[in-house]
Amino acid sequence: MQIITRYRIPALLCALAVLLCELIAHPYTTMGVGDDGPYIQVAQTLATTGHVAYNGWEAAMILAQLYLADAFIRLFGFSFTTVRMSTMLIAVALAFLLQRTLVRADISERNATLGTLAFVLSPLYLMLSVTFMSDIAGIFAIILCLYGCLRALQSTTDRSAVAWLCFAVTNNVLFGTSRQIAWLGTLVMVPCALWLFRARRRVIVAGVAANVLGVMAIFASLQWLKHQRYVVPVPLFTRNFHLAPILGQFGLLLLDCPFLILPISAVFLPQVRKSRPQVIACLSTLLLVFLFLATYPSHIRGHAARLLEPTGGLGSWITVHGLIEVVVLPGKQPVFLTPLVQVILTFASIGGFFGLLLSLLRDRRPFPPIATSTNPSWSQLALLAGPFCAAYCLLLLANAGTTNLLYDRYALGLVVIILPCLVRFYQNRIHPQLPLASLLPITLMAIYGIAVTHNSFAFDRARVAVAD
Repeated sequence: MQIITRYRIPALLCALAVLLCELIAHPYTTMGVGDDGPYIQVAQTLATTGHVAYNGWEAAMILAQLYLADAFIRLFGFSFTTVRMSTMLIAVALAFLLQRTLVRADISERNATLGTLAFVLSPLYLMLSVTFMSDIAGIFAIILCLYGCLRALQSTTDRSAVAWLCFAVTNNVLFGTSRQIAWLGTLVMVPCALWLFRARRRVIVAGVAANVLGVMAIFASLQWLKHQRYVVPVPLFTRNFHLAPILGQFGLLLLDCPFLILPISAVFLPQVRKSRPQVIACLSTLLLVFLFLATYPSHIRGHAARLLEPTGGLGSWITVHGLIEVVVLPGKQPVFLTPLVQVILTFASIGGFFGLLLSLLRDRRPFPPIATSTNPSWSQLALLAGPFCAAYCLLLLANAGTTNLLYDRYALGLVVIILPCLVRFYQNRIHPQLPLASLLPITLMAIYGIAVTHNSFAFDRARVAVAD
């Protein structure tokens, strides 16, 4: 056990699991996937000229990942696969870091490993990990910030606490240059952590100074981006803000969150049986009505067909066809997930959410205080996660108002912050260990992710072959 803990074997296994799944998926092609084609061209230009030159496609800054891709190109030569492997390196490192972050959130090694695998082996994560999109780098920036804040709270000396706060700010600002929404770590999460240090004057002074420097670096980065040629500006707010369709898209995005970590959502499903018969009857009726609206072939359902998991519409990366939605096939597209499978996935996802909600309502005992200073309390964890999630959702709503579109991949940054809270709640309130049976849905979701990744890249390779 000491060897396992000392050498971080569970975290290494999580990282290796991601690498193995990607190798099985065989993700290579000589054309763009989603938006990453123009991004790869910018990386090629940087490696050739030494300058960052955007090409009229980018809304994300993608700066940190550009320089990592530049290093890969210089080492291995340019190819689409070489550039994408720089993202896979971040994805593997993120799997390792996420497991350690869950452990730092007072979650056992076993539960932290299962929780991490549920996230990093999800279809959406596996697909994005082998593209040059900015999502994985953005999540990495968020988790680095959360890890630094947790380590700061667990520090026994002021000097150590300040060092970890500086670590959180520096890395969040650096990797946030890939995806600007990740800067909410410096703008929201770190100030919340500083509030928890309000009784320690030296930490407050040094931490506030570090955070102010971080905010100044963010402002400078945005000013630099503003003056670059061929950058696509995305205003934060728009005058043409249509609330109803935006809330509809946002609702579908939130509905997709339990599916993205289905192995963790499903473990709460048995909690429904512990409720009173009247409550079970009401929830069963609601779920049946929900499934009826989502499956009945009639004009009365409108857009309700998108209620079945995986939810989402145009632009979704995880679909029933086993291909990302941006891939358009001539004729009738193949169906990878049948309606029956979708119903089962929806039942497990939504039913698990109901089970979690009932568990929260049924057990209102206050959480016991932490006996030692080495573990964060529930109030501390909630203060780090809650304001961040609220700010993240507000920015998503603002983005929907300007682009009229919310991709399913936008939910990953929200899910990864909620994940420690879910796993720790199960561990503290329901059972000390997540059921070992959760490895089955983890494996099934990984197989689905491998299939989606393989099919998407195989189709692109076929299109290149036809064009040649």
